[in-house]
Amino acid sequence: MKTKKFTILISSILIFLTFAVIINPKESFEASAAGLGMWWEIVFPSLLPFFILSELLICFGVVSFVGVLLEPFMRPVFRVPGAGAFVLAMGMASGFPSGAKLTSRLRKENQLTKTEAERLVSFTNSSNPLFIFGAISVGFFQHPALGVVLAAAHYISNLAVGFTMRFYGKKESNSKMERRAMLPSISLALEKMHVKRMKETRPFGKILSEAIVSSVQTLLMIGGFIIIFSVLNRMLSEFHILQALAVFTQSILAFFHISTELSIPLLSGFFEITTGSRSVSVTEANMLQKAIIVSFILGFGGFSVQAQVAGILAETDIAFKPYFLARILQAFYASILAALLWKPLYTSFSSPSAPVFSNDAPTNDLFFVSVWEKLVSFGPIITIVILFISAFLMSSPSRDSKR
Repeated sequence: MKTKKFTILISSILIFLTFAVIINPKESFEASAAGLGMWWEIVFPSLLPFFILSELLICFGVVSFVGVLLEPFMRPVFRVPGAGAFVLAMGMASGFPSGAKLTSRLRKENQLTKTEAERLVSFTNSSNPLFIFGAISVGFFQHPALGVVLAAAHYISNLAVGFTMRFYGKKESNSKMERRAMLPSISLALEKMHVKRMKETRPFGKILSEAIVSSVQTLLMIGGFIIIFSVLNRMLSEFHILQALAVFTQSILAFFHISTELSIPLLSGFFEITTGSRSVSVTEANMLQKAIIVSFILGFGGFSVQAQVAGILAETDIAFKPYFLARILQAFYASILAALLWKPLYTSFSSPSAPVFSNDAPTNDLFFVSVWEKLVSFGPIITIVILFISAFLMSSPSRDSKR
């Protein structure tokens, strides 16, 4: 966007944020600390292994292997190459914004066309199970069974968006491969993997060090987005702008017979999913309505996540608009699915008489709770160690000579 109106809009937001931070230093510091805490305790240590392993798997041809095997499924269903299955799986396992990073990586290697990349990125960015079960369902709501509903609604809606986006760019693509029936071939997949591996001339140590540096740089950018949007969200609340905007969301929620008390938490979730989900949990609305709103927030992703994705996609020719429209679509899909799945899932998995951490709670929930607690405890230590390692790698003579 290079219009004058957009320039004025961005400038106005930046001037407001600067002014707000100057006159509210305490609130700004608290918001920054909260965003930094989330990044340093959870986001960095949980995403880093996936980012590094993804880079290694691409370099050693494993993605090419998976792509050939899953081409017959991904191509007719989602109209993307089989390598998209790897991006989808890693995106679901590691969470935002892994799907965007991997899609950009494949686009840079010309394994995806521009249109295919725009389709793929629209449904491979999702919240990871650890955040849904550990942070939201147990940490915020103290209801492990809620995680089953939220996860089901979130991932099914994600796939539904992928199927919907298969119709995007239909007139632009006339690839023969899309019309050709293909059968999976293990021998061909192994050959593709070997060819990809032979093209990689760097030694393993160099591949690993560059994967670590690239991953850390991306995570530093993500941390910056999390902090700045945490501050922006807090300043909007301090200046009662969210309360003013809530007038519009209250009428919409009232139309759907949802408690208007959820209007401000919903607006907070538009900016940052963690803040919005936490705000929803402390309202007096009934649990079904809370699940619908949180599903909407998770599907939309928040402007913080969208800004992270936009920053990653900016390094390629992948357009951001299809991704943004897909987030709106998933927000509605997820909220509708949460309402439909509430009775069969929540009532089946919930046990009102059992404590949250009892043996009657679902095994998967207890597993994610345990992992979440360990991550919060050891996350900062992991972050510090990796930052020191990446700083050492970036300052090594080999990288300086390369420059």
